[in-house]
Amino acid sequence: MTASPTPGTLFVVATPIGNLDDIAPRALETLRRADAVCAEDTRHTRRLLAHFGIERPLLALHEHNETAQADALVARLAGGASLALVSDAGTPLVSDPGFVLVRAARAAGIRVSPVPGACAAVAALSVAGIPSDRFAFEGFLPAKAGLRRERLQALAGEPRTLVFYESAHRIEASLADMAALLGPDRPAAIARELTKLFETVLDGPLGDLAARVATDPDQRRGEFVVVVQGAGEDADAALAEGRRVYALLSAHLPPSQAARLAAEITGAPRKGLYGG
Repeated sequence: MTASPTPGTLFVVATPIGNLDDIAPRALETLRRADAVCAEDTRHTRRLLAHFGIERPLLALHEHNETAQADALVARLAGGASLALVSDAGTPLVSDPGFVLVRAARAAGIRVSPVPGACAAVAALSVAGIPSDRFAFEGFLPAKAGLRRERLQALAGEPRTLVFYESAHRIEASLADMAALLGPDRPAAIARELTKLFETVLDGPLGDLAARVATDPDQRRGEFVVVVQGAGEDADAALAEGRRVYALLSAHLPPSQAARLAAEITGAPRKGLYGG
């Protein structure tokens, strides 16, 4: 009787978020040894591998085909192949594809092993000067303005630091909504183009940051991580909840009436909700 093959391993490999020198030696070795590399964008990953002189078969695995491809990839792993999973930049599954494959592999008893490295969210937290002992990673906010504001309203009273990813074409609108719904005085930081040539990290109150980005086209280019301090446990939380309730009520009532009711409901100061 022929013995069943020993299953291979799915390696989840972090790649640089900008500076190629940040790739880990073990990541390079894993990519060299893998039977194939599952890549979010094979063109992008081919350039990365070529930079380090690595030639491996590439398999496209992205949000549009991951569910359809997962079973075939798990079968390949079960047959003894070892696969490396990478995203375009940073750690896979962190606002990137890979969850469906990782879950399917684990359910099939396949070993899934991380090869740690860069992560834009953690890199931004490390330099933001915002409390990082407890944080909530929110990834990308919804693209549609109404849904984005609903999400921010729901997060207004969150006491943990909030971490968002954002794109160049939505950063201005997202910051304006954050200032309006989380509060213009809330401490925040914007990390742009981390590890790249034009890296900048701006910090200050959300209102000031929103104004800076709105008036400086250079600060609307590239890839962004926005780190926002959480609402305090006491007065800050009450104010954040008041703003959330005010935003809901103001869609149906005059601003002054909405502010008065929101203040009565939450105990937040009316002046902090509606300028007077």
